[in-house]
Amino acid sequence: MQLRKVNLPKRLASALPLPHLCALLIAIFLLAFAFFMPDTPSNDTSLNDSSISFNTHDDQQDFSQDIRLDAEFSDIFHDENVLTFEHEVALEVVETAQEEPGIVRYSIEAGDTLSSIFDKFEIGQTIMHQILAADEQVLALDIIRPGHHLTFRKDLETSDLLEMEFFIHAGNRVIYRRVDDTMFEFEELINPGVWEQEIIAGEIYGSFYVSAIRAGLTKSEILEVNKLMSEQIDFNRQIQAGDRFQIVRSSQRVDDEHTGQSTIEGIRLQQNRTTYTAFLFEDGNYYDAKGESLTRAFRRIPHDQNFRISSPFNPTRLHPVTRRVAPHNGTDFAMPIGTPVVSIGDGVVTRVENHPFAGKYIEIQHGSTYKTRYLHLNRQLVKRGDTVKRGQRIALSGNTGRSTGPHLHFELHVNGRPVNAMTANLPMALSVPREQLAKFNQRVEQLVSVMEVASQEQIAMRSQNANQPGS
Repeated sequence: MQLRKVNLPKRLASALPLPHLCALLIAIFLLAFAFFMPDTPSNDTSLNDSSISFNTHDDQQDFSQDIRLDAEFSDIFHDENVLTFEHEVALEVVETAQEEPGIVRYSIEAGDTLSSIFDKFEIGQTIMHQILAADEQVLALDIIRPGHHLTFRKDLETSDLLEMEFFIHAGNRVIYRRVDDTMFEFEELINPGVWEQEIIAGEIYGSFYVSAIRAGLTKSEILEVNKLMSEQIDFNRQIQAGDRFQIVRSSQRVDDEHTGQSTIEGIRLQQNRTTYTAFLFEDGNYYDAKGESLTRAFRRIPHDQNFRISSPFNPTRLHPVTRRVAPHNGTDFAMPIGTPVVSIGDGVVTRVENHPFAGKYIEIQHGSTYKTRYLHLNRQLVKRGDTVKRGQRIALSGNTGRSTGPHLHFELHVNGRPVNAMTANLPMALSVPREQLAKFNQRVEQLVSVMEVASQEQIAMRSQNANQPGS
């Protein structure tokens, strides 16, 4: 083994004390010795031991580094945001393989459309349009959103789609079943579950909206409260800090699962000297404590002229070809294209859509109980989120979608179910009928007793806070 002479810079050599300089030279010598040491085993046992110990340490270091790298790659491949298309397909195959043969389940995600989902599972646009034709009577597939679920059942031999289930929530599912090579039929399954009553109480700090959110109301419920109380109080100008509110709400539960469906049963807003109230009665209308209506009465007909009914409401109508039950969930009025269509009551526009079979249509929510739909329109004059009044022009009639001639298809839904708009018990009166007043008063007493409990708790809490040090 040869050692090379190491020349240190004069500045470095002169700057180091003699002991440090000697230690540095020894270290360089040892490093050079280790570098040029032959690979053949030595007879020195101590050297063997040290070399074995050294190599073992290197192996452990490499092994720990491998673990660290594996963990990093594992994190990458478990990050859904960086999975490639091939990885996504592989994961779907694994998930599907664990399901029942022929069954594919899919949870709706943000950005999904019905068309993209059908392409994703290689079902095809033709089948999708056949299902949309069956969906014309319920229009459920126009509202797919994250949280909804689709289940496809295919033939094990041909892979043809036999059935599709649309899960909206635990209380509402729609099943589309194949009838023949060109047609599907639908079945809507509604589970009423149980409705649990609860009291939402709060005190105004800032705006009513912020205070109501803090108390536990949803945005849609706050909108409904504002709408119901708008004739009595201006929420922007008359609400003051310290005002108290109690709201009785019923929420739907099916098999221990909340569906997200709720109904406002009673409202009480207390100011210093004034109390404002709203109570839901069995006719689906809201009244104040005296029985005076808080919503304008409905009208029966969605137009201002005398047009004949070309096809009446018929939930048991038989399809002319298949002879299967194909419900007609609305009333058809034969009218020329461009005829003004009006809303039958005050409400909020919840849908403005263009369906391949229902055509251009509008849906309006009238409080928590009533909903109306207007189909096959030529032109829509409102947009989603608009507030409309009874008798307001909302569209021009047409012949869009699957239609045999110019007409208006009009639907009325009560508590989520289609009813005959020509005979339904719509709120037409301005106050509770005299013969039902005693029953209404009993209902008010029951709701007020629930509110009083919450009100007393609010007063006690306010008194307790006032007695706190520094308050």
